[in-house]
Amino acid sequence: MAAQKLEPHTRKRKAKPTLRTIAEATGFAVTTVSRALAGDERIAQSTRDTVAEAARRLGYVPDRAARRLRTGRTQVVSLLLNTRHEFLGFTHEMLSGITEGLRGTGFAVSVVPESLDEDRVATVRSILRNRLSDGVLMTRTEVFDPRVRLLLEEGFPFVSHGRTEFSTPHPWVDYDNEAFARAAVRRLVARGRRRIGIILPEARYTFSQHLRYGFISAAAETGVAHEIFPDLSLDTPTERIAAHLRDRMSRPDAPDGYVCVGEEMALATLGALADCGQVPGRDVDVIAKRASPIFDSVRPRIETAYEDLRATGRVMAQMLLKRMDGAPPEALNHLFQPEQAFMGPTGH
Repeated sequence: MAAQKLEPHTRKRKAKPTLRTIAEATGFAVTTVSRALAGDERIAQSTRDTVAEAARRLGYVPDRAARRLRTGRTQVVSLLLNTRHEFLGFTHEMLSGITEGLRGTGFAVSVVPESLDEDRVATVRSILRNRLSDGVLMTRTEVFDPRVRLLLEEGFPFVSHGRTEFSTPHPWVDYDNEAFARAAVRRLVARGRRRIGIILPEARYTFSQHLRYGFISAAAETGVAHEIFPDLSLDTPTERIAAHLRDRMSRPDAPDGYVCVGEEMALATLGALADCGQVPGRDVDVIAKRASPIFDSVRPRIETAYEDLRATGRVMAQMLLKRMDGAPPEALNHLFQPEQAFMGPTGH
C-alpha cells in the first residue's frame, strides 16, 4: 500500500531555535549566549557580535512569554507616536533609530498611535494598568506634560522627545530649536531681509517656547522687523496655511524672509510663494528645518538645517535601556545641535 501523503497540519515542523541551538553553533555556554543577547556589557563585544550574528542566521526569536514569567519583564518598549508630524519621514527615521538602539538587547518596540486632540494620558494609563511594556518613549512633549507627570508619579521608566518645565528631573532627548531659530534669523538678516515671518507650534509644546525665544531674541539683537502668524500653528492643515500665506504675501508689508519649522511648513510656504509669483533667493529667502533629503529635489533651492531623527531615536532607546537598569534620570539628557547652519545654494 502506498504511503499516505501527510496533510500540512500533520507534517513535522522544523524545531524552533533556542538559546541552546545558538550555544551549540557558537561554542559558548548557554548563560553566555543569554547575557550576550541581553546586551550585557560584561560580555566582550566580539562575543556579543558573534552571538547576535548566529541568532540572526538561525532565525532565533526570543520566547517573550517564557521570559516574562521568569523575569516579570515584557521585553517591549512602547513608542507613543503622534499621528501628525512636521517632517515627512518622521516615523521611518525615528523607528529606524529606535530599532538600532535596541538591536541585540532582546527588546522590541511597540508603536502606539496617539492623536494630539485626544486624552493622551489614557494611553499611558492603559500601558501601566495592563503592563504592556517595560518602558515608554514619547513624542511631542508638552511644557507640563500630563504623561510625564503620571510616569514620574508611578516611577515608570520613560524618555521624552523634548523637555518639560517640571522641577523633577527626567530623561529627555531634544533638538536645540532655540539655536536653530536664532541662527535662521541671523542668516536671513545677513541675506539682506528686512521682515521675517514664522509659524510656530501650539504654545503647549515645549519646543514652541524655545523657537519663540530664539526667534524673538535674534530679531531684537539684529533690529529686524518680525512677525509670528497668530492664527496658524504647525498642525494647521496645509491648505489653510497656504491660503493665509497667499493673502499675507499679497500685501505691501509682507515678509521677505521665512523661517520654516519643518518640511511640511516649508513646502506650503514655497507653494504659496510660487502662486504669488515670488522666487526664493531673489524676491524672498526661506530657511527650513529638515529631516530628509526632500529639498535636494526642490527648485529653486532653499537653505536648510538638519535634524537627525534617526540619531534621536537611537539615543532615546539607549537612554531608556539605561534608565530601566537604574541609571539616575538627571544623567540621562541629550541636546542635539543643528549640524550645519545652513546647507543650500547660498550656505557655507
